[in-house]
Amino acid sequence: MTEEVKEKMSAELQELETELRVQLPKDIKLALEWGDLRENAEYRAALDRQQFVQARIGQLRQRLREITSIDISKVPHGRAAYGSTVVLFDAERDEEVTYKLVTPEESDPAAGLISTVSPVGRSLMNKEEGDEVTVVTPNGKRQFEIRRLVTIHDAISGASS
Repeated sequence: MTEEVKEKMSAELQELETELRVQLPKDIKLALEWGDLRENAEYRAALDRQQFVQARIGQLRQRLREITSIDISKVPHGRAAYGSTVVLFDAERDEEVTYKLVTPEESDPAAGLISTVSPVGRSLMNKEEGDEVTVVTPNGKRQFEIRRLVTIHDAISGASS
């Protein structure tokens, strides 16, 4: 995963933690001063926001732990996985398309960055060069052939050579 994505997630986490510790207690205190809590929309909104922020903080912390624990040595050699670049041939459209398999946070389909948990990404996982792949999309099934596969290991060794 790119450092830029980790930094973005860390920045969001820091912002939310500040909101939880500083801004939300002020909002709740102010809303309490308005009186009757049964009909106090500001109080309810502040509590709802507090719950959302707490949940999002938990999600971000968990995701950052997962991301930092990605062990590249356990990514398969010769099979599509995180970090692989895959050139697919679509016989129906007579065209090649290139995708790089990335984490959901890095995903940008228009730029060819496909999440490993997307329909296309899931169908490519653990496939090899020459394999036929069926991808189920909202627009129906599509058939591809994997024409070229460059794993993260190939890319690293190619960059260091």
